[in-house]
Amino acid sequence: MSIQTALISVSDKSGVVDFARALAQRGVRLLSTGGTARLLAEAGLEVTEVAAHTGSPEILDGRVKTLHPRIHGGLLARRDSDEHMRTLAEQDIPPIDLLVVNLYPFQQTIAKPDCVLADAIENIDIGGPAMLRSAAKNHGSPAGGVTVVIDPADYARVLAEMDGPQRRPSYGLRLELAAKVYAHTAAYDGAIAGYLGSLAAREPAPEATPEREDWPRTLTIQMRREQVLRYGENPHQQAAFYRDVQAPSGMLAGYRQIQGKELSYNNIADADAAWECVRAFQTPACVIVKHANPCGVALGADAHSAYRQAFRTDPTSAFGGIIAFNAPVDEAAAQAVSEQFVEVLLAPAYTGGALALLSAKKNVRVLEVPQGTGHNPYDVKRVGGGWLVQTPDSAPLGAGDVRVVTRQAPTEDQMRDLLFAWTVAQHVKSNAIVFAGQGMTLGVGAGQMSRIDSARIASIKAENAGLTLAGSAVASDAFFPFRDGLDVVADAGATCVIQPGGSIRDDEVIAAADERGIAMVYTGVRHFRH
Repeated sequence: MSIQTALISVSDKSGVVDFARALAQRGVRLLSTGGTARLLAEAGLEVTEVAAHTGSPEILDGRVKTLHPRIHGGLLARRDSDEHMRTLAEQDIPPIDLLVVNLYPFQQTIAKPDCVLADAIENIDIGGPAMLRSAAKNHGSPAGGVTVVIDPADYARVLAEMDGPQRRPSYGLRLELAAKVYAHTAAYDGAIAGYLGSLAAREPAPEATPEREDWPRTLTIQMRREQVLRYGENPHQQAAFYRDVQAPSGMLAGYRQIQGKELSYNNIADADAAWECVRAFQTPACVIVKHANPCGVALGADAHSAYRQAFRTDPTSAFGGIIAFNAPVDEAAAQAVSEQFVEVLLAPAYTGGALALLSAKKNVRVLEVPQGTGHNPYDVKRVGGGWLVQTPDSAPLGAGDVRVVTRQAPTEDQMRDLLFAWTVAQHVKSNAIVFAGQGMTLGVGAGQMSRIDSARIASIKAENAGLTLAGSAVASDAFFPFRDGLDVVADAGATCVIQPGGSIRDDEVIAAADERGIAMVYTGVRHFRH
């Protein structure tokens, strides 16, 4: 059964005129509504308004126009059911074989800073989702189900199969497009539920129990599969990479791979850790990550100088690591990176000379990630049978935000190093200790059960790299519960410390710092990272 009638009603008009013209050239009758109908008519196409097709005018300012038996009967009737087809004939309802619909731009509307509730409500589509669900439900009749299209990118595929041997879209394509519809309407409804749910949480009904914060009662997160991966963290695990359909600019998911082997599960996870750390700095910076932890971080005049300093922190761990820059990679930086074994390289841009050099390292995965200030709205962690959901760990800190708690106050240079170390510590697995000096990490201790062990490991790392900790700055992601941790970093050579504070033994730790002649500042902010 070939396509005889198509109903087209779209908010995204891209490519729709050419698609409709191609359908008309293949003998398809066109139905349409409102602005889409006017657009097609102005293009010289013969189109029947839905109101003329149903015999019922649009009412309620267009809120009701397609909710009619002549629309949904034409979409839902099974072509292999004699009873269904007899009913259509008795009611004079022509079958609708192709539905082309995309919805009012609700997500784009609520993303506008000046969006008010009335604007959001008017952009909740009713007739569109109803038609999409009717058509998608009826995609699979053996006699020829309905084809439903929501994405202009699928226009060419539908036309190609209409020109094929069967003269109609195959079952496989109809099934794929139907699944795409339900994923789309689920995301659409999830966005509406999330928006209204957050409003309801902020303004609960009088008889309701007030919710803490403005968390929606039901959270819907819609992901689109980008890539099936070779395996997961380990070869016996299966894995795939999904992208948040609402991902803001500046996030790793917006990467473009320029060269190299296919990304693995661990590549993507470590690349995200590196990118999130490096984009926290406002001046040219380089971050080298191994097993999700920064093993070298440095600032510089450009990408090349930043890399040279970051590599010095821990050359052993940097072998086979992930390297991220927040500044363009030039030929000098590319040459330096090429001298080492690197798995993934990330930067917002590359010069032509840099790409020419890197092309000799065909296995190196080179990613271009657009710069941006976007962040995930939520951080999530999977637990048995549920999710832990929190807002991102975003707490910008400046020199004016810290509190000096010791007799000795940090110098201006020390304060710069303290804030640098603090930024790095936020991206190191807890317990985290970071030694830094002159805009580079000197030793990083990560992921230990004891904060003292993290401090000792950081000292050992520095010693192994031939770096001195004399006069260094230290950041601790959480408070020192006892003075022993403070003594370890002081023994290693630190002269200033930044930490959250908040221990019941703060006085003891402050006294130890004063005894050792160390300047210490409190942030009042903790950066646990598990």
